[in-house]
Amino acid sequence: MTAVNLPSARPFEFFKPIAKRLFFAGMLALLAGSLVIAPQTETRAHNEPDSVADLAEDLLKAVVNISTAQNISGNNNDRGPVRPELPEGSPFQEFFEEFYNREGRGRNQPRRVQSLGSGFVIDPDGIIITNNHVIADADEITANFADGTKLVATVIGRDEKTDLAVLKVEPDSPLPSVEFGRSIDMRVGDWVMAIGNPFGLGGTVTAGIVSAINRDINAGPYDNFIQTDAAINRGNSGGPLFNRDGQVIGINTAIFSPSGGGSVGIGFSVPSDTAVAVISQLRAFGETRRGWLGVRIQQVTDDIAEGLGIDEPRGALVAGVTEGGPAAKAGILSGDVVLEFDGRRVEQMRDLPRMVADTPVGKEVDVLVLRKGNEETVRVNLGRLEEGEKVAANEVLPQAEEEEKETTLSLLGLTIEVLSDELRENFKIPEQTKGVVITAVEEGSSAEEKGVRAGEVILEVSQEAVAEPGDVKARVEALSSEDRKSALLLLSGADGELRFVALKIEE
Repeated sequence: MTAVNLPSARPFEFFKPIAKRLFFAGMLALLAGSLVIAPQTETRAHNEPDSVADLAEDLLKAVVNISTAQNISGNNNDRGPVRPELPEGSPFQEFFEEFYNREGRGRNQPRRVQSLGSGFVIDPDGIIITNNHVIADADEITANFADGTKLVATVIGRDEKTDLAVLKVEPDSPLPSVEFGRSIDMRVGDWVMAIGNPFGLGGTVTAGIVSAINRDINAGPYDNFIQTDAAINRGNSGGPLFNRDGQVIGINTAIFSPSGGGSVGIGFSVPSDTAVAVISQLRAFGETRRGWLGVRIQQVTDDIAEGLGIDEPRGALVAGVTEGGPAAKAGILSGDVVLEFDGRRVEQMRDLPRMVADTPVGKEVDVLVLRKGNEETVRVNLGRLEEGEKVAANEVLPQAEEEEKETTLSLLGLTIEVLSDELRENFKIPEQTKGVVITAVEEGSSAEEKGVRAGEVILEVSQEAVAEPGDVKARVEALSSEDRKSALLLLSGADGELRFVALKIEE
């Protein structure tokens, strides 16, 4: 056996410094582990539900599958498979003629089409909520309950703008129902649960969190969706989105799916706060009765804010006022910026339509506007949107006498001219449009970047009407003397649509 010489007669003295280091290293590791792990375990236990089984068991009884059917007449425009070109005398000619004639006859025959969706009961007497697109154009609507009961449903009312519909069934006994909660109380990260009929698989429960709020997906004028990662697929439309208390805080309406297939974790629900007001009107009147202000608005951009002398972009810029509408009667003008409506601050353009729509018809409200740098309060008696839409559709702007001018100027990256009969005809400008016509846009100018096009007409410069190029030049020079960096132009397109554009003055 080979001997090993230790540096000391007492072997432990050699290992003592190493042991101390290992001891302290272990203690530090344990301490660090407790600091990192303990809060994670505590947070998870506090926020994450152990199970949603008890909640889902009760709520499933109030969620229904909606099946619809409708007759579709033959469509002669649906030509089906394209008939191949065959050489004269081909042995396949007779076969293909028989096949395509048979296909054509089949396509022209009426056929029965069925679709599936979801809904939920909010009243034991048989009131069911779903999406309008689920039951649109349906000849027959059936509500299928979790216990196997099937009841024929009739439409009480529908609203295309929020994609909501109210149905009524006649049950033999009170139905299990759910109640609405406050969507405004939901925060990003809160747990939610969806129940519906995806792909015809009834009674499907999925869970997730609120991914975002106040989403605008360009689905309608009142977009204010709750975004969730709870799996929502085709057939979930019209189904409820629940909070942890079992209250409906959203109605599942749309999904984002690049492939057009199933869920990728991005679903959208109509907030309950939006839905409740619409549903109440549909139940009471069979239709919506929204407030109407009678203005056309656009977003206040950074450039427009600078042109108006506003410190930061906010509010809704009035691009046009409907003649005879509530705003016109109250004295609201094109170029005003709506800052507050009925005591509520208007942060951005899309806030205003929702505020107005949610306000009762006939109510007098205070509207705070910014006009030429000064804040003014205007008292408006709201009309009804549904009637206002008919007025706006038939609106004809008043005509004014046309002045013949031959002056041509180049400024702001634009070539502008007097609106002559010849230019009016060339650019198809409506007879009632008066102002200064743009005949050319300089390449690379801010005007080109903002999408200004030849043929558009300048109606106002910084909220002052213009009739000839000299008026435009005078207004721009006045703004320049005030150290303004941009000029705010009100433009009218060939279709009569109005919009504001801010252009840099140095050009």
